[in-house]
Amino acid sequence: MNSNLFVTKRNGEKEPIDLEKIHRVIAWAAEGLEDVSVSQVELKSHIQFYDGIKTEDIHETIIKSAADLISEETPDYQYLSARLSVFHLRKKAYGQFEPPKLYDHVVKMVEAGKYDQHLLSDYTQAEFEQMAAFIDHSRDLNFSYAAMKQLEGKYLVQNRVTGEIYESAQFLYLLVAACLFAKYSVETRLSYVEGFYNAISTFKISLPTPIMAGVRTPTRQFSSCVLIECGDSLDAINATTSSIVKYVSQRAGIGINAGRIRALGSTIRDGEAFHTGCIPFYKLFQTAVKSCSQGGVRGGAATLFYPLWHLEVESLLVLKNNRGVEENRVRHLDYGVQFNKLMYQRLIKGQSITLFSPSDVPGLYDAFFEDQDKFEQLYLQYEADDSIRKKCIKAIELFTLFAQERASTGRIYLQNVDHCNTHSPFDPKQAPIRQSNLCLEIALPTKPMNDVNDPEGEIALCTLSAFNLGAIENLEELDGLADLAIRALDNLLDYQNYPVPAANNATMGRRTLGIGVINYAYYLAKNGVYYSNGSANNLTHRTFEAIQYYLLKASNKLAQELGACPKFNETRLSQGILPIDTYKKSIDDITNEPLHLDWETLRTDIKKYGVRNSTVSALMPSETSSQISNATNGIEPPRGLISIKASKDGVLKQVVPDYRNLKDNYELLWNIPNNQGYLELVGIMQKFVDQTISANTNYDPAKFDGGKVPIKQILKDILTAYKLGIKTLYYHNTRDGANDNQIEVEDDDCAGGACKI
Repeated sequence: MNSNLFVTKRNGEKEPIDLEKIHRVIAWAAEGLEDVSVSQVELKSHIQFYDGIKTEDIHETIIKSAADLISEETPDYQYLSARLSVFHLRKKAYGQFEPPKLYDHVVKMVEAGKYDQHLLSDYTQAEFEQMAAFIDHSRDLNFSYAAMKQLEGKYLVQNRVTGEIYESAQFLYLLVAACLFAKYSVETRLSYVEGFYNAISTFKISLPTPIMAGVRTPTRQFSSCVLIECGDSLDAINATTSSIVKYVSQRAGIGINAGRIRALGSTIRDGEAFHTGCIPFYKLFQTAVKSCSQGGVRGGAATLFYPLWHLEVESLLVLKNNRGVEENRVRHLDYGVQFNKLMYQRLIKGQSITLFSPSDVPGLYDAFFEDQDKFEQLYLQYEADDSIRKKCIKAIELFTLFAQERASTGRIYLQNVDHCNTHSPFDPKQAPIRQSNLCLEIALPTKPMNDVNDPEGEIALCTLSAFNLGAIENLEELDGLADLAIRALDNLLDYQNYPVPAANNATMGRRTLGIGVINYAYYLAKNGVYYSNGSANNLTHRTFEAIQYYLLKASNKLAQELGACPKFNETRLSQGILPIDTYKKSIDDITNEPLHLDWETLRTDIKKYGVRNSTVSALMPSETSSQISNATNGIEPPRGLISIKASKDGVLKQVVPDYRNLKDNYELLWNIPNNQGYLELVGIMQKFVDQTISANTNYDPAKFDGGKVPIKQILKDILTAYKLGIKTLYYHNTRDGANDNQIEVEDDDCAGGACKI
């Protein structure tokens, strides 16, 4: 290596490269790590240096050289490269490694318009000095390399045009906590700020992208999921389109329910006009979704829902298909197709399904969600009525078309609307659930709008976070964590802005939250149990019982302090009906685990005081936010012990937690023989989770004759999911063998991307 090379400093001056200084930084980063070689990183980076190289490029070359060495044999390079990233980031943000004083930093950032000014009006300098006493910047050194790249790319406050970064991670965590508890009493708030800061900065509670990136900044929209229902009128369609644009521009992921729109050829104004059908309006929604960039990076994303029995369903099922022409395809949306018991019965009995335009069959569309007995009665009545336009198709043909399109695109999703309404906190007669969202885990009531200011409309928002199952010591710890999570997210509902009145109406009335989990695969590995053989069933039952119980308990406690949500009367909880009363009893066939917690006292307390939040749980993908905690994502098995995560921030290697001790305990995705064990676990979770679950199905063609997945197997898994009470199915993943451990990450937590894997 030629030591006569010169470096160009940030001020433009040149000086000889100081190899000893570089050595000291790498040695510092390697302290306490196993199987890492300082000299190997030096050698790998030195050969890339050139005369006149910039200081910043030297740092980035060293970081990349260390990251390239991450492997199953040498996993600790993920921490070496992360520490080098922390060093580099702080030098860029502060001009030095040591972060500035908290109060000085906040003042500077508020004056620059980067932080919300309420931080200085709500908190005194003395309080900031108390917070400075418990902020722990050394926790930055616990991040993995993948986490650091995600922080830099998505979460830290920065100028996305120039690339300037203004903060490091502990300021992010502390100020999120400070913002969310600012309106608590002066006597108690700092204890909550400290508790929540500790929970999120030690990765016990994981926060989604909108909260991590947005809370503390002047932009106040932090809900991950937005559910918009469209009515069957031009005014309703226009109001839906306008609402989509407003929320896409604020980085939210969109669920659109367009099932009410009448079919092609329906009469308009007593036959004065001929209806153009669903596809032109779906194209309109697609344009709205893609109209705004999100953070300057990409257009938005949405999933659109319609019922299986819609008269146009054969055309709607192929909208993502690569065959066909632009006129009959709407490829840049994803789709959720809605099923219920009657549809499955027609399949099992070898019968036909009759298709209708919702506009021709009064009451049928509403009954599909509100009352299954009434739906069947009306459906049979309309089938027998020769005056009504309809089409019959064999159930097996329709289900096969659905399964084929789901398999070929991976992104035709499934919603069982009866399970969403019969096993739900909401009373379907008063607050039916008619759709889910982009990532298929939100199930909340919505109402169409006649215009964007319609006070009767409801746009459902869901505000998310997750418990890190790998970071908790025991299930009792969830009691305190649930209290912190519920309080923080409930505060956020009042803290954020609502660009559409229908969203404010729904959120203030129902105060819905969705708290899920990350690191489930690690949790199973740590406990020596597996996805595929039933060994994890009882543990999963105990765990999700505790999660739901402590979340409901926390929301009930908050209701005692602040009052129940205004629309508590529209929930089953108000009648004393809990998730343990309405789950699919077939779950009892796969786990005999008893209930361990005091549900009867909780039932009494909820009937007496209510809950602050109509919903408290939902299981989201958490693809990006789980990387921040160096956790496995959501409830999914990892594809490899090292996952290659390709995103706009580059190719990142993430090693499974506690790799050295547990590498033989992890059950990798493509080693799992079939979907049965996984679906059973999802069913057990769904017993307790009051919204729904981003559950995937996975297929390896090599396991089947001829290297092709039989449609029969796909249909069998769909029927199994229904039997187990599963509300939604998300991705259909097919192994192509090329990159078994590679995951393409568009974004996570339903915020602006389709969580693509």
